[in-house]
Amino acid sequence: MHMRRAGAVLSVAALAASLAACGGGDQTYATVMEKVQGASKIVVGTKWDQPSLGLKAGNEPEGFDVDVAKAVVKEMAGGKDVEIEWKESASSNREPFLQNGTVDIIFATYSITEERKGKVTFGGPYVIAHQDVMVRKDDTSINSPQDLKGKKICKAAGSNSYKRITDPPPDGELDIDATTVDAANYSECVQKLGGSNLDAVTTDDLILAGFAKQAGGNFKVLGQGFTDEKYGIGLKKGDTKTCEAVNTAVKKLWDNGTMKQLLDKWFGGIQGLKLSEAAPPAEGCS
Repeated sequence: MHMRRAGAVLSVAALAASLAACGGGDQTYATVMEKVQGASKIVVGTKWDQPSLGLKAGNEPEGFDVDVAKAVVKEMAGGKDVEIEWKESASSNREPFLQNGTVDIIFATYSITEERKGKVTFGGPYVIAHQDVMVRKDDTSINSPQDLKGKKICKAAGSNSYKRITDPPPDGELDIDATTVDAANYSECVQKLGGSNLDAVTTDDLILAGFAKQAGGNFKVLGQGFTDEKYGIGLKKGDTKTCEAVNTAVKKLWDNGTMKQLLDKWFGGIQGLKLSEAAPPAEGCS
């Protein structure tokens, strides 16, 4: 009993220490929720290289995830304005940034998975994306993921999306014999698609939609999503108080129409894209 109590005290102390180190000055806060209300400042991690989601433009990033972050934080603060410091959080550093206090909270196309739940407390999801396929607008030979047999698809470094096309379960999904073409990232994938060096790019439909919109109509998303990617709000493991506040905020933003407005703002009019119409069920805080 004493050992468990001591461990809990140490865990809370470690959480508070990391939050204090992240823009909190000399004041310490046991949770991000307390920091939002006490310091009126928060460090938010987002992507900086994904059009319509999180793309660095000038001094700050912009996109759907950025706007959702602003709205959720404002709800957490009871409607008051909160100063936000933005921090680029790539897929490879999201967990370390939460654990070491570089950021307080992350909105960055952060899919909730069982593996990640062991390291991160997730609020949300705030939207559900689906792995889909993007092709050139004039390509009539690819109308579904199954049509990728014998086609060239992009293999972005650090991403496993291509495996869901080429591999069987449990690591993959469709087990289709497609040829992979290496690229450093999805921006390079899109460049190769535009240059006819490959036939398709496959990853989350919202990511594809952002690139399609940026390209001004040169590409189309098939609208044939075959996975559920639950985008969650990342918090340091154990910060359930903030998680519960985040979930309350997300529900309110769906109920009052804000989420629908933001989805339409950033993704409306993309050929083939099917946007979420209702709030996804919360995962629960752990």
